[in-house]
Amino acid sequence: MSKKSDQKTAIIVGAGVGGVATAARLANAGFKVTVLEKNSFTGGRCSLIHHEGYRFDQGPSLLLLPQMFREVFYDLDTSLEAEGVELMKCEPNYNLWFGDGESFELSTDLARMKIEVEKWEGKDGFDRYLGFLQEAHRHYEISVAEVLKKNFASLFSMARLSFLRHALALHPFESIYSRASKYFWTERLRRVFTFGSMYMGMSPFDAPGTYSLLQYTELAEGIWYPKGGFHSIIAALVRIGERLGVTYRLSTSVEVVNLSPPDFTNKRRATGVTLSTGETLTADVVIINADLVYAYNNLLPPSLLAKSLEKRAASCSSISFYWAMNRKVPELITHNIFLADDYRESFDDIFKKQLIPSQPSFYVNVPSRIDSTASPEGTDAIVVLVPVGHLLSEENGRGIEVQSKQDWEAMVTSARETVFSTIEARTGARGLQQALVKEIVNTPQSWKDVFNLDKGAILGLSHSFFNVLSFRPSTKHASIGSLYFVGASTHPGTGVPICLAGSKITSEQVLDGLGMEKPWARKSVAKGKGQAKEIDKTHFLPLFSNFHLALLILGCIMFMAAFSVGRL
Repeated sequence: MSKKSDQKTAIIVGAGVGGVATAARLANAGFKVTVLEKNSFTGGRCSLIHHEGYRFDQGPSLLLLPQMFREVFYDLDTSLEAEGVELMKCEPNYNLWFGDGESFELSTDLARMKIEVEKWEGKDGFDRYLGFLQEAHRHYEISVAEVLKKNFASLFSMARLSFLRHALALHPFESIYSRASKYFWTERLRRVFTFGSMYMGMSPFDAPGTYSLLQYTELAEGIWYPKGGFHSIIAALVRIGERLGVTYRLSTSVEVVNLSPPDFTNKRRATGVTLSTGETLTADVVIINADLVYAYNNLLPPSLLAKSLEKRAASCSSISFYWAMNRKVPELITHNIFLADDYRESFDDIFKKQLIPSQPSFYVNVPSRIDSTASPEGTDAIVVLVPVGHLLSEENGRGIEVQSKQDWEAMVTSARETVFSTIEARTGARGLQQALVKEIVNTPQSWKDVFNLDKGAILGLSHSFFNVLSFRPSTKHASIGSLYFVGASTHPGTGVPICLAGSKITSEQVLDGLGMEKPWARKSVAKGKGQAKEIDKTHFLPLFSNFHLALLILGCIMFMAAFSVGRL
């Protein structure tokens, strides 16, 4: 690192997942980093809610793609274990409950999956299931290597040969549902293996087939849960950053990003920020981890791009319940999915009409089932996520329009009653409302108010084809220098592991722009240098067994003999 007087400085607006990871990475590269967060806690949606011994994950509760988590800690010269983060495997993955009283158990255990699949699709069904896994595996491996670990700064980025040669194999122009229908012939299993698109804020009938990678990582790598809540990952990254000199200023709102006067080419650059208190902070670079649409329209000068972002398709929102129960609910496991009988219609209500479906599919998480520290002994903490449309968009007139507090109360009451009645009817649980001792609720409006999420869309911009790769808002501002973005609505997209991958992309872009070294690049070179043992070397021969070689030799002899006879 250079002398302190020459030390580069960075301001990061927002302490969400992408923000805290980027802060640690840049500090590790020699930057003096200041993180500004409007709320009194870090993590953004990936934060915790506490109530008298009960603990709830406010947002994410399933840890997927565990290698993406391990990579960021490795790059920072540490590990999850060294930072005191304990990952616990959820087994089975889910129970899926249907309206006809049947259920399906999803698991990483191949023997259990064989039984479950063959129950509905017969012996051939399991063979097709393996085919589905094989395709989803390709989606996963290609996406990690060619999308999550590479930037798409312009349309030319999509012309990279390494990406183009795999593009059709990702099935971007077919939906998850249509691809799943090739392998699963019953409507029940088509639903079982497509509901996961909800994690991307999309309907399975619209989400590109590429996203079957979500089902793959669940079935091949498992679903994990960090002991102490999902925020333990964020807290560990904050601690690492602070050890490296990062300063966190919580309850600190940014009013505007400050820009330099235009230079001789009429370009400007970010020079720092002004806080809501009037205080001005300066830095060499500014990285925005706030909601991208909000930032363009509130922290930056008015522009055509800012207005166009408001018109882009956004993800869904949710009504989320956080329930403290005075007893356990044994009918529920850690992760539970309740699918609407009117599967497609339910998704259309959410994603096309941006409404609250009359019969929603919803997710129920019981963190206390796997982590006893989530609630007092003999009780359960329960989180329910009901996907709903986002708030009314003035640009296209779609969304939930709420005129008064009473409207919200009526919607929440209806959703609560639906959830309670559905759980009891399908699982046999009884007296849930009587066991409820405390309820906390998030609605599309509260998501917007607390986290500045445009239209209350909890997953940022949609992940439809023209909202990903080079079409997604760039990690670097097109016309303002020294201004970068990280988070759900920029490349590579939404979700905790994806935002962690994005933190590496953005950090490297910052360092490349300043001609600075990437510390983790040395580690990746050193990692590939070891001498492999003979037993571990890859062998390409023999390609054939001795039997096949004998047949090949015999065939050659017969061909030569026939050729010789033909010449006589």
